[in-house]
Amino acid sequence: MSQGPLHGLRVIEIATLAAGPTVATTLGEFGAEVVKVEQPGTGDPMRTWGERRDGIGLLWKSIGRNKRFTTLDLRTPAGQDLLHRLLEVSDVLVAGNRPSALGRWGLDFEAVHAAHPHLVMVHITGYGAGGPKSDRPGYGTLAEAMSGFAHQTGQPDGPPTLPPFMLADGIAGLAATYAVMMALYHRDVHGADGQLVDVSLIEPLTRLLESATLAYDQLGLVKQRLGNMLPASAPRNTYRTADGRWLAVSSASPSIAARVFRAVGREDMAQSPDYTDPVRRQDRAVEVDEAVADWVSRHTLDEAMSAFEAAEAAATPVYDAPALLADDHLRARGTFLRVPDPDFDHVTVQAPVARLSETPGHVAHLGRELGADNDAVYGGLLGLSLDKIAELRIEGTI
Repeated sequence: MSQGPLHGLRVIEIATLAAGPTVATTLGEFGAEVVKVEQPGTGDPMRTWGERRDGIGLLWKSIGRNKRFTTLDLRTPAGQDLLHRLLEVSDVLVAGNRPSALGRWGLDFEAVHAAHPHLVMVHITGYGAGGPKSDRPGYGTLAEAMSGFAHQTGQPDGPPTLPPFMLADGIAGLAATYAVMMALYHRDVHGADGQLVDVSLIEPLTRLLESATLAYDQLGLVKQRLGNMLPASAPRNTYRTADGRWLAVSSASPSIAARVFRAVGREDMAQSPDYTDPVRRQDRAVEVDEAVADWVSRHTLDEAMSAFEAAEAAATPVYDAPALLADDHLRARGTFLRVPDPDFDHVTVQAPVARLSETPGHVAHLGRELGADNDAVYGGLLGLSLDKIAELRIEGTI
């Protein structure tokens, strides 16, 4: 197996929960050596977050894939000194602490850059650097509300709706990951120093929602909740079938919309510019949606999907977890992997998302116990003696 395109890159992760660790997880999937640094005794709260088995967080197992696990009390001078020794032989630092905390520990970007000018530092916070909210505690829920996502999500007569998963953290983590690669390219190809990658939880999500601010800026229009409808792509919704199941339909282009109309027996719509022209169809979004909903409601899921597939329309059943894992296309692609694990025997996790033909990502192991690699990292990487490691352990530094 390939060592990965990032083989030789070392990443130190002091971030907790989701956004920062997502960066390190992705880099680790493609060959980077990731050393996760956690608080002795407690560790990352993600270890017990969400659904658990035997007290161990299930999501932790996946987000902890491929990492080496160390403990280090960054609140102490001895802990800070050890971290600086790690940074001296590393390429990337991933942090998610509030700026004031990093400042107290001597780990703000100015201090890190002065000591390790080669290092790329990723700092993901709720609000980003600069501005009056910079040091406030920030979480994905707040970003999902402040970004405008919750305002636009939900039924028209219902409340603003938050996602039931870590959307803002995940998007911020992905945005920060590609920014890290740009910073490393600038360093390594152009012979420059490392730099700060400053990412807030809010801004990557607002970028995806930019149509709302553009509409307000140019038209004075404040977008409201439309449920699952998107008039510019009508018909676009989830529809309940005669056997109580659900499917989703999308019609982003005129040709696809015409295929949907033919599938539901509305050749009149497929032939009429009032329904094929994107602008005219948008004005008739409710009528179009009702026509599709009525047809779907009179057919089972299998019947409806057979008709849509025969017409080459864009439609799919709405999957839950069992259906997702059973899908023949995803199984053929190897979207999910069954990985051996000492705690749970095996765990089914998602494979690395990007598919590189020559240097694919891989999952070597899942999240392990707190401090599992203390001896290997502090002894093997930094050259500390066993007696010194034991002393640090007794002192509570590691």
